[in-house]
Amino acid sequence: MRRMGRRSFVLGAAGTVAALVTAGDAVARPGPAARPGPPAARRAAAAELRGVWIGTVGNLDWPSKAGLSAAAQQAELVAHLDRAVELRLNAVVLQVRPTADALWPSPHEPWAECLTGTQGKDPGWDPLGTAVKEAHARGLELHAWFNPYRVANHTDPARLTASHPARVHPDWVLPYGGKLYYNPGLPEVRKFVQDAMLDAVGRYDIDAVHWDDYFYPYPVAGQTFDDDTAYARHGADFPNKAAWRRDNIDRLVRETAERITGLKKDVRFGISPFGVWRNAATDPLGSDTRGGVQTYDDLHADTRKWVKEGWIDYIAPQVYWEIGNSAADYGKLVAWWDTTVRGTGVDLYIGEALYKCGDPAQPAAWQDPAELSRHLDLAAGHDEVDGHIFFSAKHAKTDPTGALARVVADHYQARARTPR
Repeated sequence: MRRMGRRSFVLGAAGTVAALVTAGDAVARPGPAARPGPPAARRAAAAELRGVWIGTVGNLDWPSKAGLSAAAQQAELVAHLDRAVELRLNAVVLQVRPTADALWPSPHEPWAECLTGTQGKDPGWDPLGTAVKEAHARGLELHAWFNPYRVANHTDPARLTASHPARVHPDWVLPYGGKLYYNPGLPEVRKFVQDAMLDAVGRYDIDAVHWDDYFYPYPVAGQTFDDDTAYARHGADFPNKAAWRRDNIDRLVRETAERITGLKKDVRFGISPFGVWRNAATDPLGSDTRGGVQTYDDLHADTRKWVKEGWIDYIAPQVYWEIGNSAADYGKLVAWWDTTVRGTGVDLYIGEALYKCGDPAQPAAWQDPAELSRHLDLAAGHDEVDGHIFFSAKHAKTDPTGALARVVADHYQARARTPR
């Protein structure tokens, strides 16, 4: 099932376009001047996604802290959107369901704790509704970022609001690795999380539904995700628990795609998984990578299958390594994803580790302000790469080493429409 609906990227009225072009002609913190290079690598793309993630879980990017006034929260949000325009980006990916709570007045889940500091407390405004309106007024797409199964970054259900579905249905929830998760193996959970997310699709003019890399939780040494009861009840048709778990996530992806189409055909569905599907040493179809997490085996997320089946509109793998990394080389992974999406009709955007730039704990490559620009040089040589998304907004705001300004100077010399 491939959803072919597309909506053209429209900047709006002539006056708005003029204002955006003017705003986009200058970058607040310019880095080094653009370097000469091959025209193919530095061509101005007519259509490509240029996005930034705005994380809300734990007040990662926005709001800067819980409990700000509605006016202060809105001002901070608008500042992130204005910064995106300044950087000549064309999309923001806003986290609107961080921990089984909501940044809109949801009938299914409580107000998000990151807004007021108290889960379930009305913040006095509609963040998602405002974000959609303000983003579109600036010519930005708004991709609504949801986390399907994460309930809390702790294991105490009593800390959730009394009406939280995880407290009403304690049998839906499992503790693991210091966090609480909905159990993906329960059909009632799968339906509920879809209902909760799709409420936003029905209410707002969002451009896309976006998921990140959290499906079954990342492995934690010495701990067990105790879904034996659900497996005994629902897994009889599968050769082992791993196959059953992958089917649970496959069903979530396929069913969500179908329901989005049923609601609004022009809303896209994109997923940003961990960058490695499987290593070639594990599977000859895998990438030339070694060690570490494999989404197929460890998160039970068959990301390659979702592309090949055409269940999603775009995939944005988090290729958060430098060029030449011995275990996971940025260049080799981009090439693998380029080959994987070819002929499927699924758009490929590369998730970029802006947060690593200048971090002294990272390898030497990330201390060079030109590393990120080199990523875009390399990706430009792969025809299937349709854009990049940068993690995350607070790093786009400060850009301490000028790495993102270097990207803009080298690659984003004019605004571009999104690929539709």
